Amino acid sequence: MALMAHDTTPLVLNVTRGEPELVCPAEPTPRELKLLSDIDDQEGLRFHMPGIMFYRADPSMEGNDPVKVVKDALARAKALVFFYTYAGRLVEGPNRKLSVECTGEGVPFIEAEADAMLEDFGDEIHPPFPLEDLLYDIPGRNTNGMLGTPLVIVQVTRLRCRGFIVALPVNHVINDGSGIMQLMNAVGEIGRGFATPTILPVWGRERLIARESPKVTFPHPEYDQHEVIDHHSNDQPELVQQSFLFGPTELAALRHHVPPQTKQFSSFDIICASLWRCRTIALKLDPGQEVRLLFAVNARNKFNPPLAKGYYGNACAFPAVCAKAGDICNNKVGYILDLIRNTKNEVNEVYMRSIMDLMVTKDRPEFTVHQSYVVSDLRHLGFADVDFGWGKPVFGGPVSNGSVPDASFFISFKNKKGETMIMVPISLPPSEMDVFVKELQEMLQVHP
Repeated sequence: MALMAHDTTPLVLNVTRGEPELVCPAEPTPRELKLLSDIDDQEGLRFHMPGIMFYRADPSMEGNDPVKVVKDALARAKALVFFYTYAGRLVEGPNRKLSVECTGEGVPFIEAEADAMLEDFGDEIHPPFPLEDLLYDIPGRNTNGMLGTPLVIVQVTRLRCRGFIVALPVNHVINDGSGIMQLMNAVGEIGRGFATPTILPVWGRERLIARESPKVTFPHPEYDQHEVIDHHSNDQPELVQQSFLFGPTELAALRHHVPPQTKQFSSFDIICASLWRCRTIALKLDPGQEVRLLFAVNARNKFNPPLAKGYYGNACAFPAVCAKAGDICNNKVGYILDLIRNTKNEVNEVYMRSIMDLMVTKDRPEFTVHQSYVVSDLRHLGFADVDFGWGKPVFGGPVSNGSVPDASFFISFKNKKGETMIMVPISLPPSEMDVFVKELQEMLQVHP
């Protein structure tokens, strides 16, 4: 098993930050109010989604300052002219409806220096990271639903080795993972001299608005409301985060647990099912306790016609697989895979319209966190492809601080040999993590 658990303590950095500077569009942009869709405008998406990219020094870029290149690409080279909504601010109307007020106020940009080398992050760079040093946090941005605060914040941190780190929290209501990568790839292209982005942004939120006569036509257990558990309360154990790698050997071992007649499942589904099973066993729940697996399904192509290629809003559903803990622990992976397939097959345009209607009839409910495990496959979004002129990042992906134990991202990762693998960071209390690792190791042993 490829287990990267040698050191789960983030590097301690000595970072010097400059004052935040508002970077504004280089040309006048429309002053207008743009309504978010009813898929964007969910309580569960009202948070900042952080992403981070690490770059090596490149001799061919000698004399170029990455801070200036990224900053100029955002503003002077017009990325924010094309994506001018990111320079605006959120406002809230009747029934908690969010819109972007396109004010042109700009994006906070922070220049930073770290007394560290890229090698200090390890031979293979992976979470956890010292995010408090690499991600700038606007004071008070998490109050009042983040109204009136910046939609995206960019920090570029130079390293002593002439490598650098680009880190940015982005308000999830304006985009999903595909959307933020469209912005960052545009910044990278313009930084490399493109006059316009390859993919032009499309707002198009009017296609994802609830019907005039809302009608919820599907059950949506992903939005069932339970008593909220505070993961930060004093009686909750501290969490540890470990990153797990799955390459061809590990995937072959996991597929060994799948009945021969069901080999058509994707790697994502098989890893999902395996991790959920190991995690449920580790939590030692009552066998009758209901547990849920929520997984992101990109619905862009579920619409007729499909959403435009440049659509950068939220277009994902998070359908929930519901089962008893005992059934997940005591059955083999094939049982869980059937549950995943049945749930995934429900997602179509009618299902998405049902979610939109649910949002307006149920006061935009939060995702359920009650015994839920949320997974998102972000391998193909392009985090690892954003090129500002220094080539592709050594590591690129979304990150968390490990404080919430119920969510995992699947990230594309290259190991020291250059092999592409699937990396999944997991957060659990220490004793549960020990059981989780033991169960996963058992699944990865191929017995004759």
